[in-house]
Amino acid sequence: MPHLKTIEWVDDKVRIIDQTQLPVNLAYVDITTIEEMFEAVKTMKVRGAPAIGVAAAFGLYLGIRDLPDNESMSNFITELKKKAEYLASSRPTAINLKWAIDRMQASFHSIEDTLTIANVKQILLEEAGHILVEDKKSCKAIGENGFEILKDYNTLLTHCNAGGLATVEYGTALSPVYIGKEKGKVFHVYVDETRPLLQGARITAFELKEAGIPVTLICDNMAAPVMAQGKIDAVIVGADRITANGDFANKIGTYSLAIIAKAHSIPFYVAAPLSSFDISLKTGNEIPIEERDADEIIHGFDCRTSPSDIQVYNPAFDVTPNKYVTAIITEKEVIYPPFEESISEVTAGGLLI
Repeated sequence: MPHLKTIEWVDDKVRIIDQTQLPVNLAYVDITTIEEMFEAVKTMKVRGAPAIGVAAAFGLYLGIRDLPDNESMSNFITELKKKAEYLASSRPTAINLKWAIDRMQASFHSIEDTLTIANVKQILLEEAGHILVEDKKSCKAIGENGFEILKDYNTLLTHCNAGGLATVEYGTALSPVYIGKEKGKVFHVYVDETRPLLQGARITAFELKEAGIPVTLICDNMAAPVMAQGKIDAVIVGADRITANGDFANKIGTYSLAIIAKAHSIPFYVAAPLSSFDISLKTGNEIPIEERDADEIIHGFDCRTSPSDIQVYNPAFDVTPNKYVTAIITEKEVIYPPFEESISEVTAGGLLI
């Protein structure tokens, strides 16, 4: 359904949509070095947990592509680990980034003794390609599973962007919407603007409009009255990290939205691939929360909106406790409470490979 290519491997480079220019310009940027990928992730030219994972996989390959093939394997592995740590530091909250980097490093270890450095480089490039293809498949599966839950609803509310532009293609929270259109069911989607960087207004509204989905944009602080007026049947959001008990981190403002939905007896769904689960963390209290520059709030989009010397607190994410979550929609199945038990069952086979 979505026709925009968020990230792809073209002519030995990574091509991404520069999402900082949306919705005014649909511009593509070619990434040729790990430093350029670090900057693209850090500045949110590429964003959304699954897309960041794919970007990191290709970014790690770019970081080692030009290392000498005649170097010792031990030195090569040392340099690979340094590049991996560097790239993983670009954004700390979305677990998909670290998941993809760990998976890349694990892709050749079982046969390391029989490989040349040139072999390892090729394996890493192929593994990045596999991660990209799997993201497409998993997001479409999330959409299929989610549609079965949402098909009797008409209006949905979402926060931030968890659509095609946050992944390789279908998205997570918006995937059921796109699957629905393919099946002849057209949802009406209400979109929070998502302060302070307006990912909902700039990105979600843009991609839904492009796809021909009815969309209504609201300010973040309008969610409660919109729900009270009976305009929302269900809320669906993405996730940047889900812990073993079902607590999850998502864009700042998600927690309050979940509380409001609970107060109005509106179901609240989370849609995410298994790569977004971090079962090494017991609860959401352990999730590292990224704090971003104060200028995003006081001088966003080249317009000063507060005194220049004001103190600012700018966390990019918040954590929603599992008690507010109706279900978690994954590519494998829909996970229901009690989450600690059901997540353990779904992830029993492991998440890395």
